[in-house]
Formats: sequence, C-alpha cells, structure tokens
Amino acid sequence: MTDRLRTRVLVVGSGVAGLHTAWRASEQADVLLLTKRSLFDSATAYAQGGIAAALGAGDSPELHRRDTLAAGAALCDAAAVEVLVEEGPARVRELQTAGARFDLDPAGRLKLGREAAHSKNRIVHAHGDQTGAEVARTLIERVHASDRVGVIEKARVLDLMVERAQCVGVRASIAGRAVEIIADVTVLATGGCGQVYRYTTNPVVATGDGFAIAHRAGARLADMEFVQFHPTALDTPENPLQLISEAVRGEGAVLLNAAGERFMVKRHRLAELAPRDVVARAIFREQRHGRVHLDARKLGGGFTKRFPGIFAICQARGIDPRRDLIPVTPAAHYMMGGIVTDLCGRSTLKRLYGVGEVARTGVHGANRLASNSLLEGLVFAERVARDVTTVQPLRAEPQVGHWEVPVFTDRGAAQVSADAVRALMWQYAGIARTAKGLRTARAMLTDIEQRLPSGATEEENLVETARLIVEAAMKRKESRGGHYRSDFPKPQRSWQGRHIEQ
Repeated sequence: MTDRLRTRVLVVGSGVAGLHTAWRASEQADVLLLTKRSLFDSATAYAQGGIAAALGAGDSPELHRRDTLAAGAALCDAAAVEVLVEEGPARVRELQTAGARFDLDPAGRLKLGREAAHSKNRIVHAHGDQTGAEVARTLIERVHASDRVGVIEKARVLDLMVERAQCVGVRASIAGRAVEIIADVTVLATGGCGQVYRYTTNPVVATGDGFAIAHRAGARLADMEFVQFHPTALDTPENPLQLISEAVRGEGAVLLNAAGERFMVKRHRLAELAPRDVVARAIFREQRHGRVHLDARKLGGGFTKRFPGIFAICQARGIDPRRDLIPVTPAAHYMMGGIVTDLCGRSTLKRLYGVGEVARTGVHGANRLASNSLLEGLVFAERVARDVTTVQPLRAEPQVGHWEVPVFTDRGAAQVSADAVRALMWQYAGIARTAKGLRTARAMLTDIEQRLPSGATEEENLVETARLIVEAAMKRKESRGGHYRSDFPKPQRSWQGRHIEQ
C-alpha cells in the first residue's frame, strides 16, 4: 500500500538553502520539508568558515564580484555572480535580524575576517569558527516558529515523480513505508557529494542523492568535474574528517612538509593563502614524501579565543595547536557543479528547482571562492522562495501509484561497495586525474553497480554521482580550477567558457 501526502511546496534537504527556502516560502504557502536524517544533519552545521559579503568600509559588491570571477577560472556566470554580490549583504543583515549571533567588534559592528583569494576583509563569523552551526540554529528556529512548515525527518527520497514532462512530487521511504508526496513545486536542496571520496569533510548524508535523482528524472546537470578539495582537513582515521578552516592560515599559520620545510612560498605568490586548488595539489604532492603539518604555534594562546571549536577538535585527538603541529590532508569538500538552474533556481525540468550545493547556479565556476557557499545558499534560497509561490497549482492530480520500498537484502555488501567507490574515486578521480585512471574508474564503477544488493538505493546514488564526475572529467581535456588532469596540466583557451552538460 502506498501512502500519499499533498503539499504546495516540497523542500528536500535541511542545510542553509533548504531551511531558508522553507522559512521564506512559508510566508506565502504551505511547505513540507523532508530531510534524510535530522534537521541538524547537513554540511551547513559543519561550516567553520563564514559568510562572504561586502559589508565593510572600503569594500563593495564590485570588488567581491572581481574576486569571485578570478577564483572561478573563466567559468562563472557573470549574471549569477552579480546577483550573489549585490543581494548578499541584505541577506546577511536579515539573518542577523532573525537572531543570528554573529561576531561583533567593540563598537557593535560586524567583525570581518579575511580568507584566501579575497581582496578585502569581508567574512562574517559566528563564535569564531562555528558560523554554520549558528546559521543552522537560527534558520531551524525560524522553521519551527512557522505553523505553515511541516517537517518529516528520516525521510529518504528515492525518485522524482514526472508526468507530462513536469515534476509532480517525489517517491519517498518514510519509516520504511512507501509514500508519494505530490507537490506543485519540488525544491531539491540535498547538498553535495563528498562521501563519494575516501577523504571528505562532508557529513555521512552527503552521498550525492540529489544529483542522481535529478539526472534520472531528466534534469540537466553541468560542471560535475569540478570538485573542490579543501587543503586542510585534520589527518585522522575518521569519516568525515574534521575541517581545519583556512581562516587558521589567514591568521598566520604555515604549512610544513615532512622535512619541516615551508613549501608554499615556492609554489605561489600568496603562499598559504593561494587558491584552494593550488594549495591542495601542493600538499598532495608533498604527501608522497610523508605527512604534512600546519604550524599554528605562533598564534599561541590566541588560538583558543579565535578558534575555540577547532581547538576542542584538536584537543580531543591529543593535539594542542599552541604547542603541537597539526597533521593535515586535502579532502573532498564542495561540488561546484550540479543541477543547472536559472537565476530563480528553476531547473530544466518544469516545477523542479535546485538550490544550494546541489545546484549549478554559475556563481562558482571552476573553483569556489572561500565563504561564498553559505552566501549562495541564502541569496538563491530567497529567490527560489519568492518564485515558487508564483507557480500555478497542478491542473490535475497525478495518478495514484502502487509500489513498494525496495527491501535491503545485505547491508554489509552495500557498505563494502560504498567503500570501494570511495577508494577508487580518491585514487583515480580525485586531486590529480589522467585519462587512463578515469577509464579504470568508469569500469570499476560499472562492476560495483552490477553487484549492488537489492534495496541499496543510497549506494546506487553514490555510484551514479561518481560516474557523472568521472565522465565529465574524461571529457574536459585540460586543467582548470578544481579539475586537474596531469596529462593535460594547463588550461586550454579552447575550453574557456565551455561547460560539460549531462
């Protein structure tokens, strides 16, 4: 028996983009918010960095625009970047008014920090290094305060329902029951896909579901080869890895190789504050000769005040950053590509929207500028929330479907398959790629897919998203931004401005 729910607006995902969309759309319409685990399980809650916005004296949206375009390596959508930088300051102020407790200077103004590739101090933080958790807390409070938002936790969306070339809702598993949720508008805010890789800072829920679900339904995706690897995750045997924010380097910490030498000064004029892809590749190369460490000892006692969360993370693992070197490794961190959307979040499939990390708005291009991700979530969620409430209701109710949630036959085999995907993606489709390695990865993914046990829907999404990354990486025969081909190590003019769509 299949249950059926009906809503005006359906939002799938509970990060900054999903929560903000649900909150703001509920001012005009009834909203149902689904999340795979709990409202707090998202990459947003993990974000140590901050929110970039031109809020300080001497800064401007124009300067923020230039920095974003430079980081994006000639692949940003100029109109989307314009929207991001022009509307960003107002979204941050609104969040502050909604109750977000951002860090202030003694005069009561927002305390603005600097991160890599930014020309001005424009990063808003909360509690030093816990900005994401504060944003999530604020938005969850707003969602709970609205009597027009229903929340269903532990709900797994299996597929989109498509009738007459438009999305009419989703098929989901809720407490093991088959449920069809009919919606006039469906918004995918499912986050990223870091769990496709062996080393990642993403939460365990980031298995690429939204990319795979949208692709199966016929929505267009683009730029899936552009995965951003954060240079400095804490190098421990955990999943996910704990992030060591680049703000630590912004405060003066330096990278040392196995010989105790500082190596970034020879690699880039900005040294430790070079673009993330440059730093990640440099560390990756140095790791051939041994572990790489971050030296933050000169921050002394100031480390605990500026980075209380990171200090606690390190201390819990027997590391005191005031006296000890911090072992670090690159790790999959952010997906620049995703569901192709316009400036209002509309996908190429009617009545389906994408917002947040799962969307390819065009603001990040080939390489995301630090702290632009929370900003993108806020800015485009606001635009989605305004647009979805103007969509006309479905003319006719979709036919009732009769289907069952696939029964999970072998959890152990599914876990083995997922681990195999992560290992091969790190080896062949990670920080450095080659045609031979990518062909090997594609063949291995096909083999893994054929052996997946029945009911392993999350692992199916993991494999499908991995394949999208591999196939896009095979087609882009150059190096640009987060995509590095050691067999094509330089950017090619012929590829400038070209996108790979799937």
